[in-house]
Amino acid sequence: MTKPLRIAVTGLAATYPFGGVFWDYIQYPLGLSRLGFDVLYIEDTGKWCYDPVAGTFVEDGSRNAAYLAEHIATLGEDLTDRWFFRDATEKTYGRHWNQVVDFCNTADLFLHISASCWMRDEYLRAQRVAFIDSDPMYTQASVPDYLAGSIGDAARARVDMMKEHDIFFTFAENIGMRDCRIPVGLFEWIPTRQPIVLDCFRDSAVPVADRRRVLTTVASWEPAEDGPTVEGVAYQGKSVEFERFISLASRSALPLEIAMNGRAPSDRLRAQNWKLADACEVSHNPWVYRDYLAHSFGEFSVAKNAYVASCSGWFSCRTACYLALGVPAVVQDTGFGKVIPTGDGLFAFKTVEEAADAIERLLCDPYKHARSARELAREYFDSGTVLTKLINKAVS
Repeated sequence: MTKPLRIAVTGLAATYPFGGVFWDYIQYPLGLSRLGFDVLYIEDTGKWCYDPVAGTFVEDGSRNAAYLAEHIATLGEDLTDRWFFRDATEKTYGRHWNQVVDFCNTADLFLHISASCWMRDEYLRAQRVAFIDSDPMYTQASVPDYLAGSIGDAARARVDMMKEHDIFFTFAENIGMRDCRIPVGLFEWIPTRQPIVLDCFRDSAVPVADRRRVLTTVASWEPAEDGPTVEGVAYQGKSVEFERFISLASRSALPLEIAMNGRAPSDRLRAQNWKLADACEVSHNPWVYRDYLAHSFGEFSVAKNAYVASCSGWFSCRTACYLALGVPAVVQDTGFGKVIPTGDGLFAFKTVEEAADAIERLLCDPYKHARSARELAREYFDSGTVLTKLINKAVS
């Protein structure tokens, strides 16, 4: 019998101990384990991790490691003893470091997701090392200057790190298309998307009649990093797109609620009839976060300006979770409609008028759109399908 492939997967589930981040990363090793692969989850950023109790970044990651261990164990036996975490003090948790080294020495594939890992020599010993870009345009922004020889030292180091990989995947599903503005030099990008382990969400779905009659989302007003400037064009984060749609809540057929993190203009949002929730409160663990999504009538959200203006085709990991719960989504158009159908269970908008119309359509037949949302998740985000395609391409 052929031995299963050995695959190491990186992430940030302990470094940022919030529900959405947990699902973003842990569904990779969980989905791969369900497919029968020999999996190890590795979290080794070389950076301080966030402590939500202290409300700041801390060097000691013991509390973060306990969070990771607790919630991985809740998923069952798939990953209980298949994780490793190193904090900024160099203290390690989970698997012993020598076991991690042995695993990587014999690994068929190392999946480096979101530039989340300090790529030590030990990790590069895997037979194949793949980079998965979940933040398109930000990831590729330095490439034109790198090729022109006008790049700064820090940006050059990031590009050189990426060059150590063997194959490159991106959430920019439109990359290489005529209207997509993301640079394609230096790397050959292969489109992929967030894998969803459907039973983790399907079994927690809430009947439509029992949901809150409100559209929700969990978001940061603005990312910590500056928006990229690419070939003279400055791209921005999410706040500039929220500003474009700030009047929507006053004309929406359903209330709009944002569980917001960051320095949002709370008073101005409330004056425009937005409901506000605390992002930490609704996402302090994976199960509270999932419950918040599941009890929503739908999702309403904008995207980062860099995703929208570049026509990237990026699709939110969070929105994929809403769909898996049978919760329809009304989300800003990034060009994803070229690969994922819209109009039933999923609506893409470019203007305030289009967003308001989509909410009306959702309200007219919520049961149909709930069924369609769940079907979209099954057809386009099922971890078995998404990860099988990714692995086949990565090791071929």
